[in-house]
Amino acid sequence: MATLGAPQSAPARPSEPTVRQRGEADLLADLRRGDRDAAEALVELTYPLVYRTLWRLCGDAETAADLTQEAFARAWRALGQFDGRSRFSTWLYRIAYTTFLNHVRRPQRFVALDDASDLAADPGTDPVLRIDSVRLRREVLALPEELRFAVTAHFWGEVPVREIARQQGLTTMAIRKRLRRAVARLRTAMREEPT
Repeated sequence: MATLGAPQSAPARPSEPTVRQRGEADLLADLRRGDRDAAEALVELTYPLVYRTLWRLCGDAETAADLTQEAFARAWRALGQFDGRSRFSTWLYRIAYTTFLNHVRRPQRFVALDDASDLAADPGTDPVLRIDSVRLRREVLALPEELRFAVTAHFWGEVPVREIARQQGLTTMAIRKRLRRAVARLRTAMREEPT
């Protein structure tokens, strides 16, 4: 029922989703056809997660931004190799994680995790909580590679267990076991007094 003075509008009809509302698969298909808007939308869709994950891994906003840019550059160069067996964001997470590992392996660019400048990386955070996050990051990075990748991909990268299993060529049960072992080690390490 129309109200007095309200303009009459045409009946609503389903509309095409905008480029930014489409999913990864559709955006990838459009990107492969050369659609630049799809490339921008794909970056907008995945950038926050990649950046946030890299910030958690390295603890420095500027370094995380640089590594995020490097990860996207590597992904665009390797896009032809993406076979679609996993989600694009899972594939991109693996590239970002490898970019981080390459960064910390470069001796001239390595910054110690217990450097005092790490404490100032997020000035809005309570210093006590910030110290714990630095400790947690140090303990996560001390995990064996198979556990470290599983825990960072799942908890920091928000990659589903099924996707990690597919990417690693393992069962979901194997990944869940790795996650349980990693969490148990981290709990033990975080209970110990810091050195």
